[in-house]
Amino acid sequence: MKNAFSDKLKESFASVLPVAVIILALAVILGVGTFQFVLFLVGTALLVAGLALFNMGADMSMLVIGEKIGSVVTHSRKVWLIALVSFVIGIIVTVAEPDLQILAGYVSGAIDRWVLIITVGVGVGIFLAVAMLRIVLKVRLSLLLVAFYAIAFLLAFLFVDPSFWAVAFDSGGVTTGPMTVPFIMALGVGVASIRSDKEGKDDSFGLVALSSVGPVIAVLVLGIISGAQGIVYSAGEGGAVSGTTGEAFLEFLPGLGQYAEEVGIALAPIAAFFVLFQLVTRVFHKRQLIRIAIGIAITFVGLVFFLTGANVGFAPMGTVIGERLAGVAGGWLLVPVGMAIGYFVVAAEPAVHVLNKQVERMSAGAIKARSMKLALGVSVCCALGLAMLRVITGINIMWILVPGYVAALTLTFFTPRLFTGIAFDSGGVASGAMVSAFVLPMAIGACSVLAGEGAASAIMTDAFGCVSFVALMPLVVIQVFGIIYRRRTSKIKRTFLAVEDRIVQYEVS
Repeated sequence: MKNAFSDKLKESFASVLPVAVIILALAVILGVGTFQFVLFLVGTALLVAGLALFNMGADMSMLVIGEKIGSVVTHSRKVWLIALVSFVIGIIVTVAEPDLQILAGYVSGAIDRWVLIITVGVGVGIFLAVAMLRIVLKVRLSLLLVAFYAIAFLLAFLFVDPSFWAVAFDSGGVTTGPMTVPFIMALGVGVASIRSDKEGKDDSFGLVALSSVGPVIAVLVLGIISGAQGIVYSAGEGGAVSGTTGEAFLEFLPGLGQYAEEVGIALAPIAAFFVLFQLVTRVFHKRQLIRIAIGIAITFVGLVFFLTGANVGFAPMGTVIGERLAGVAGGWLLVPVGMAIGYFVVAAEPAVHVLNKQVERMSAGAIKARSMKLALGVSVCCALGLAMLRVITGINIMWILVPGYVAALTLTFFTPRLFTGIAFDSGGVASGAMVSAFVLPMAIGACSVLAGEGAASAIMTDAFGCVSFVALMPLVVIQVFGIIYRRRTSKIKRTFLAVEDRIVQYEVS
């Protein structure tokens, strides 16, 4: 276990270091105070340790539990049971998802916090059930995606106030964070494992994709029911903005307590469901149970460290840097800075590591985790460049989302099925805690300066939407990557067959 943690720690350090260096360089150039500087350094240390512990704990517990539940429930062949279990799991792993808690806190002044959280949880539950049934019934993912996104955009344009659009589409990204992704993806692998057809592995991906569109539709329906109009941003109570070095360290103590409570709430329903599942099925042996229990405990500690570092250390720095950059050259420096941060920030997302390993494993090494990391880095780089451009210019979010999703959904009919599932799953996992805890505060800080007196309403329409862009770009980039991959493998196959044919002809002659 020591060796495993050491390896995870090295991976985490390599992932977080590039973005930390960029942010520190910006802090020095922009003259950020010592207090925020110390907060950021301590936050980075917690981030690295938390990411390492989370990855190790998820391997030992969440992936194992998800795969076994998916396999056992699907082996029952009872469609109603598959749907019910998926619905319940979707809600319990989403309601306390840390990323969702962050977003709900930002908009709590206009929408009741728990109303938003429960709405999103129900959306994930319903669509996770749909996703599981899709695998069992062998329904093509692209057809469902086209139908559901068409419904989402129709609801937005015809019935929902524009001030609600960004929050709704951001909701789809924040639900698939470090808590839900390991569980949902492993669940899909477990369900797909009972299928003997060649498309079984391809269909194991796509659960995160459908679980991401569910909250968008659910929150849009909430907007219709509530009749919400002219939503404005209401800043919550933040921590101290200045102080001594010792006081900076003390800022983390309440954070550790707060996120220990939130992560405990997030893990408790999953642990309870696991215990109930074991009592009914008895599928795990004693040694497996001990290993899973240790894994859950490690996951708990890892997530507490990660979220405390991200929110207490990274978020204040994000706001300050956003405000400072907005005052330089009309804010245009935000675009290249956002792109640079975007390329590296995705590597620090815990859920991305889970996805990359799952892709490499399910493709039998044909799709390397390194290639996935590169594709996601380019995707998020472009996404945050667009997001910062929108903060500066105030472009309507639909001018980017509509053509983006049209392109992504069109590509589903030309890309290998495996890459379609991977692409749409990647969109969900890339938009995680790091984007919510650093990039969104940076956009809010910049928008508060650029928009002046109208900042409260401009933040809701211009700053929010970062998460939805990060969720969108991988859909296009990775599917293009899939088309290139298929062409290259086809070319290699044709070359091999030609050489083989020549050898046969030579032997005959």
